Amino acid sequence: MSQPLAGLSAIVTGAGRGLGRAEALELARLGASVVVNDYGQPGRDGSGEASATPAEEVAAEIRAAGGKAVAHLGDVADREQARQLVELAVDEFGKLDILVNNAGILRDRMVFSMSEDEWDSVIRVHLKGHFNTTHFASVHWRERSKAAGGPVFGRVVNTSSEAFLAGSAGQPNYAAAKGGIVGLTTSTALALAKYGVTANAICPRARTRMTEDVFAGFEEPTDGGLDKLAPEHVAPLVGYLASPAAAKVNGQLLVVHGGIVAIVERPRVAAKFDTAKEAFTYEELDELMTPWYEGRPAGETFAAAEVLGLKHG
Repeated sequence: MSQPLAGLSAIVTGAGRGLGRAEALELARLGASVVVNDYGQPGRDGSGEASATPAEEVAAEIRAAGGKAVAHLGDVADREQARQLVELAVDEFGKLDILVNNAGILRDRMVFSMSEDEWDSVIRVHLKGHFNTTHFASVHWRERSKAAGGPVFGRVVNTSSEAFLAGSAGQPNYAAAKGGIVGLTTSTALALAKYGVTANAICPRARTRMTEDVFAGFEEPTDGGLDKLAPEHVAPLVGYLASPAAAKVNGQLLVVHGGIVAIVERPRVAAKFDTAKEAFTYEELDELMTPWYEGRPAGETFAAAEVLGLKHG
């Protein structure tokens, strides 16, 4: 079996269940030593007592298959615990090469009903959690690069969502966090490229406890056919992005689910209006822009999922 990640070490956050579990198992299958991080709270809203069991079970599964893995029970949104997570990878495996950020929670509500805590908690776990681990990993890679006198190997794979691309009416906190993660990813890609580190983000489509409402009605096939929403179909892309083969893939956003990987272009100008004078007035903008929008379907500009041909089903 090919093991392109042999000799490399990885952290996967939120790896006790769902996508994170599938990603951790795939990285280990490809040869990486893995730190399996999961805070272990049973509620998808971040409720319940933290437990080491989910992370320990995945780490044990990797070891049973002949791989190397340790579990880490920690809240990546806590700066000190994120630092300890990166230090654990370095202490256990000598260095950190791959960081896969996947941890997250949901607290869905319409924007007019959302509380401050519902907003803050989701931003904290998703966006701050991604930042915390990325910060300490980047410090590690920068120091290694300085000591080596040149680039080192480093990979960051972040988890965004189509909720950012196409909108999600009942998830303003989640959509905002996932959009922020894309901004964090592109900034990280630019900042760390000279050290040999790449950073990319994926928008996975998979059936997990986080998406059980989104994919209601799209149940697992009972006829033995391919389950396009299985988390295992996302993991190979993560393995590829974490590998030496993806050295030239940097600052990219990719949508992925069973049988499809779509590379998303950065936003492009859809129309341009020039004033006939030195500066625009309200009246001139109304004359130019209103007819343009009236001639287009409502929401067309942001119907990204449909543009990509990635409708459910």
